[in-house]
Amino acid sequence: MSDVTFARLGAEAAGGLMDELCEVYADAYGQVPGEDATVKVDAFRGRATAALGARNYELVTARAGDELVGFVFGYSLRQDRDWFAGLQPAPEEGFTDERGGERTVVLAEIEVRKAWQGRGIGRGLHDSFLRGRREERATLSANPAATGTHALYEGWGWQRVGVVPGGPGAYYREYVKFVRPLR
Repeated sequence: MSDVTFARLGAEAAGGLMDELCEVYADAYGQVPGEDATVKVDAFRGRATAALGARNYELVTARAGDELVGFVFGYSLRQDRDWFAGLQPAPEEGFTDERGGERTVVLAEIEVRKAWQGRGIGRGLHDSFLRGRREERATLSANPAATGTHALYEGWGWQRVGVVPGGPGAYYREYVKFVRPLR
């Protein structure tokens, strides 16, 4: 990874990289037979653009020379976001309280180009992003069928806390939620 550099950026700078972020996203997922890749990328662009307005948004990029090879972004969770709505099993009292929106950071996306996967870049992005956060804990959602990814997250210190139903227009019927303490 000596040829890869990481940079932390705010929302304004991230907005100018949206086309590059979409390219990395598309490459990370690859072409799925019978699937229109533009639908998935357009949905990502919509989520990524909306996230730019979130509280304490940050993007961490990984570059090899001028090429963007990976990224992670996230933001502070707002109480009204209902991130854990419908969580099963039901969490303990106070688990979903955000205490002013500074309790939890959402790790919204972490993507690495296929040719760069398996080199520790995803872990480097993950660690760089979380190391710079001041919240008490982090959370992320995962595809319920991606058990290999779940094992990876658990190896990185994340704990599975349950499953929530996907909302209207969601990509999956349900999502697995993970949490990790930061302090």
